[in-house]
Amino acid sequence: MANSAEPGGDQPVYDFEPAGWIELTDACHHYEGKHEVPWDIQNIFRYFSQRYSIFSYYDEGICMTDDAWFGVTPEPIANKIAEEMKSYPKQKRILIDLFCGAGGNSIAFALTGRWDRVISIERDAATLSCAQNNASVYGVDDSYITWVHGDSFAFLRTLFNNPSALHPDLRVDTAATILFASPPWGGPGYSTDEVFNLDNMQPYSVQDLHQAYKPLDHVLFLPRTSDLRQLAALAPEDKRIDIVQMCMEGASKALVAYVPGRGL
Repeated sequence: MANSAEPGGDQPVYDFEPAGWIELTDACHHYEGKHEVPWDIQNIFRYFSQRYSIFSYYDEGICMTDDAWFGVTPEPIANKIAEEMKSYPKQKRILIDLFCGAGGNSIAFALTGRWDRVISIERDAATLSCAQNNASVYGVDDSYITWVHGDSFAFLRTLFNNPSALHPDLRVDTAATILFASPPWGGPGYSTDEVFNLDNMQPYSVQDLHQAYKPLDHVLFLPRTSDLRQLAALAPEDKRIDIVQMCMEGASKALVAYVPGRGL
């Protein structure tokens, strides 16, 4: 049970606690040459050839799981989002990265120095260990990012409904908090459809995300062909959603939607 004492001890047990340092595992790779790289990462999606756009410090020891290659935000885009989010009102001091993956966005947020705290959540332990390693490569102090190993939806439910079940270091002032989500996109059509139906995102549709996030201001990183009508429908009454097209080298890569919260 949350916040109960362990048998025979007096240390409370919480539903969520900050993750300690997680050692890299055999699932964490720093590929140095094409001969080491899985075929799909090298040949179909060509992510390895773009590694310096994903992490400019790649050669300094960046690690990723094979799945993380498909979800990491390229560094120039992560930096641009981080710069744009600096414009939020100063009372917004806490940022929660709900799908931190290999750490690209969390690192960019931390490097701006804009936020009092960045909380970065990842449910896969190996991927989280890569994120911690990569933040270290970029010189981000562990005291600045609070890493959480767990499910971000469960974390938010606890934050909104039972904050005492969170470790004290994770109990944040929701009025001062902004959410950022770069979820898996999945689905068969996000890269080829002229207009992508956001209800087809897998494993979480845009409605799944919005229902979980709508009490707070939230920023969604989405496919470049996302249906703008579906995004406009997320706006609270008398408010608007700002949508920014993110481009690299003249090509659109993604959309970023800035969605006002509705309050708790």
